[in-house]
Amino acid sequence: MPFIDLETNLPANKFSEDFLKKLCSTTASALGKPEDRMNLVVKADLPMLIAGSCSPCVMLSVSAIGVTDTAEKNKEHSAKIFQFLSKELELGEDRIVIRFYPLEPWQVGKKGTVMTFL
Repeated sequence: MPFIDLETNLPANKFSEDFLKKLCSTTASALGKPEDRMNLVVKADLPMLIAGSCSPCVMLSVSAIGVTDTAEKNKEHSAKIFQFLSKELELGEDRIVIRFYPLEPWQVGKKGTVMTFL
């Protein structure tokens, strides 16, 4: 049950439903998770600065159970996600930052319980 949070200073009109579906598909594939388990939020039009510049940029957070807990896994995820974001949003890789957060099943609530019991 991954959570994808994309924050950007790009305008909201760059993020159509089609883009959201492509981002969902790409991140699900990269993480090896089914698309129907994905949760995605895009926050656009934010005041942002990366590496001393307010030029167009993206910060993406990936939180997931069991697939973001090693450098080796995150290196693979990062390559796939960077390729998608740089192509779709026409950004250089120096304008994209990805943060990975490992989750435990007891940290995610669903259906009145936590994932540990589902």
